Amino acid sequence: MALSISLSVLLLIIVVMLVNKAGLKTAHALICVLLGFYLASSSVAPTIDDLTTNVANMIGDVKL
Repeated sequence: MALSISLSVLLLIIVVMLVNKAGLKTAHALICVLLGFYLASSSVAPTIDDLTTNVANMIGDVKL
């Protein structure tokens, strides 16, 4: 059975864990979120999207 999870949900879970367990301050997490929004509207967004898509496909192609 394959488990599919959105990258956004996975990153949200990681940020929540970092805030709770690793001492990441909420202000730092908010700054990271704002950076993500600004990157999404910049000219580098398609490159980042291609990179994450290629990495996800590469991980998905790994046979255990």
